[in-house]
Amino acid sequence: MSNTNCPCGQGDYATCCEPLHLGKTQAQSAEQLMRSRYSAFVKHCIDYIVKTTAVGQQSQLDQAALAQWSTSNQWEKLEIISGNPRIDATHAMVEFKAYYFDGNAKQIHHEVSYFVKHQTAWYFIDPTVEAFPTMKQPCLCGSEKKFKHCCAAFIL
Repeated sequence: MSNTNCPCGQGDYATCCEPLHLGKTQAQSAEQLMRSRYSAFVKHCIDYIVKTTAVGQQSQLDQAALAQWSTSNQWEKLEIISGNPRIDATHAMVEFKAYYFDGNAKQIHHEVSYFVKHQTAWYFIDPTVEAFPTMKQPCLCGSEKKFKHCCAAFIL
């Protein structure tokens, strides 16, 4: 266990995001998941990034590109802009800015992210994954609902 500030800005890493990264606990909200994913980029925990992406998208992630993005930047801070913890029974939204230095200049990654709760866990819905199910196929989140009745509205 470490005794350092958590990259997400919410306290000590050992009691904040580290237990999530180690699989000892899971995020209790979309915002907590988003914060832990930011910290995972800072700490280069690519397996955690993959594991917390919507189940049907995990195999399509470019892990080498995620690792390169994680390690090639000097992460500075995370700022939560806004959020909606309950868009509907299983979806939430978090808008954030991640500040980093890319080796040449300071950058800001500004994103509105959507999350889905499946069973007891929250997952990130990655809008950059190119392949999506058709509207009548099972949803990528694993809910067994049709895609059009679940996560489609948050991606398309």
